[in-house]
Amino acid sequence: MKQKIFNFKTIEPKCIYCAVGVLSPDGESVVCAKQGVMLPDSRCRNFRYDALKRDPHKRSKLPRFSESDFTLDIDKAD
Repeated sequence: MKQKIFNFKTIEPKCIYCAVGVLSPDGESVVCAKQGVMLPDSRCRNFRYDALKRDPHKRSKLPRFSESDFTLDIDKAD
């Protein structure tokens, strides 16, 4: 069974991710071939998802570890 790269059902439709629309030079609106000028967060029934227009989430930074974090302190109290 193939694993899907993108789960399209969880992606919220927005004009900024649509294959039909193009982001305007000022970044304030999307020019749609079907609906005209739209807001980036709006949507319509002509929405077609384009994965290349979506910015992935940034990875969170991992904490720094030292060598002492990986040693065991064993007390010999026999």
